[in-house]
Amino acid sequence: MPKAMARHILVKTEAEAAQLKKRLDGGEAFDVLARKHSICPSGKRGGDLGEVRPGQMVRSIDQVIFKKPIRTVHGPVKSQFGYHLVQVFYRE
Repeated sequence: MPKAMARHILVKTEAEAAQLKKRLDGGEAFDVLARKHSICPSGKRGGDLGEVRPGQMVRSIDQVIFKKPIRTVHGPVKSQFGYHLVQVFYRE
């Protein structure tokens, strides 16, 4: 079964996610922004989701983790929890 290592930042609004994405694109550190802004408990770990397998995350996030290019920040991605910025380190 495939597995991947990913991190994310979860915020309430699309506008906030878009603003954070601009800051990431400008070179700010993902883990620092995750600790400061993410409303997910993973924010305390810099957004680290650890190793995940298909079906462990909500569908919209699963799609990003297992289908989109790695080492790129994807988003804002909407889920029932809010808006995510997702970055995949590796997938195997």
